Amino acid sequence: MSPLENIVEDLKSLPPARLEVAADFVHRLKRISEQERQAIFTRTAGALPTEEADELNRVIEEGCEKIDARGW
Repeated sequence: MSPLENIVEDLKSLPPARLEVAADFVHRLKRISEQERQAIFTRTAGALPTEEADELNRVIEEGCEKIDARGW
């Protein structure tokens, strides 16, 4: 049996309260830590050429910084 299958079988036998604890633990394992986020940011910073970054900023400013009072 694979580790995943073993875990699933163990989870099936847990009472509901313990299952909630297990689910919370699994969700915490999935989250990216702040340190990991910073490392990703550092690796990707400057990935866009200046011209593309400027164009992206222009498009965001033109299309996203308007409020339509009649809109949703």
